[in-house]
Amino acid sequence: MSDMTNPIVTITMENGAVMTGELYPAKAPNTVANFISLANKGFYDGLIFHRVIQDFMIQGGDPTGTGCGGASIWGKPFEDEFALDARNYYGALSMANSGPGTNGSQFFVVQAKSVPANLIDQMEALSDQGYPTEVVEQYKQVGGTPWLDFHHTVFGQLIDGADVLDAIAAVPCGPGDKPVNDVVIDTIEVQE
Repeated sequence: MSDMTNPIVTITMENGAVMTGELYPAKAPNTVANFISLANKGFYDGLIFHRVIQDFMIQGGDPTGTGCGGASIWGKPFEDEFALDARNYYGALSMANSGPGTNGSQFFVVQAKSVPANLIDQMEALSDQGYPTEVVEQYKQVGGTPWLDFHHTVFGQLIDGADVLDAIAAVPCGPGDKPVNDVVIDTIEVQE
């Protein structure tokens, strides 16, 4: 699925740890344009991962740090962009939203390392009706959150830094799944 002509994003944490991802402009053009533009303006620099749930995801991109803030480059929510070959596998960069067509600046990185067996069974049962077997196999192999597919726009995938993702997911959290100690993004930089 990797295409090295795609933009590469580097998320550098305050402690110097780095996650690197590949963005998918062909699959989610508006989402990638929004993310790159925000990153290039320094919008994400100094923000926190305000919602962290181990074995699920880490979420950031809200300047208020509450989960209620942020906006797109257009100043209003924008539509979802779904592609059959962009799924919420472990390490997926995906847009946080509050329902269909409500994308802004918040995003999450999928951290689920496995898919519950009953979901794998359900997906396998649907393969007779056209559910792609390669998708089932990938979810079995790498994990992820298939229940978020076609509800949250996947706009990229981590290619390095899984150890950083896992370390962030393991931090102690308090009310609202907010880390007890801020997990701060130093910079998000994109090489196009």
